[in-house]
Amino acid sequence: MPIIIRHMNTKQDVEDFLSSKTIGVVGLSRDLASFSVMASRQLKAGGYSLVGITPTAAEIDGIPCHPTLKDLPAKPDGLVFFTQPAVTEQVIRQAAELGIRHNWIQVGAENKAVVEYCAAQDLPAVTGKCIMMFAEPVKSIHSFHRWVTKVTGGLPK
Repeated sequence: MPIIIRHMNTKQDVEDFLSSKTIGVVGLSRDLASFSVMASRQLKAGGYSLVGITPTAAEIDGIPCHPTLKDLPAKPDGLVFFTQPAVTEQVIRQAAELGIRHNWIQVGAENKAVVEYCAAQDLPAVTGKCIMMFAEPVKSIHSFHRWVTKVTGGLPK
């Protein structure tokens, strides 16, 4: 079950993240059928410039990759996480040190320590929400899921 802290996940946090121009995809998988690659394709279709953060490849699906945040040639505006929670914990700390303030921690990439760290550092982070429900163009099941979430009052306010 996703860990959600109510003062995070505000509409403003979502809008701030989506206003990013360059997004780092932490944990971009070499498996082209993976969720991280599907989400990256949607982000690219929405006009975002992407860079992968993964120690396993120099390029995935046309996205240049680097092993760590410190290896990036330029700091991205935001990060979206598709990692195991222990990796997310390490990378979110590096992001804070580098001044990266917009973070989307995909469902399954968060744990209590990550959420508590972000709250303690006043580090904006969207957690417990799927990026594919918010980053335009929203398609297929994600569009329906967003509509249901809106109707039931579950969208960030």
